[in-house]
Amino acid sequence: MIVVKRLVSVAYFVEVGLLLVLVPWSAFWERNYFSYWLPAIQELLRNNYLRGAVSGLGVVNLLVGFADLAALLSARRDTEALAKSPTMSSLVNED
Repeated sequence: MIVVKRLVSVAYFVEVGLLLVLVPWSAFWERNYFSYWLPAIQELLRNNYLRGAVSGLGVVNLLVGFADLAALLSARRDTEALAKSPTMSSLVNED
């Protein structure tokens, strides 16, 4: 069950990261609900520094997601290697 939770966490971080990297540079960013109702923030939303900052947060999310995935796969590989070792298999067979 813990593995499923971690995989869902990885999927969340990767999905949010991709959205945060790509959306600020798309047309959706300029044509959103808030820019129509609050014209004062239109200039702020068109600022490339803000877009870059949001994309930077997306990169951080992607790095966290991939690091968690790597840790999950590494732990699984270590568990499988430990189960195949002669000392552990004898301990497992005794129970």
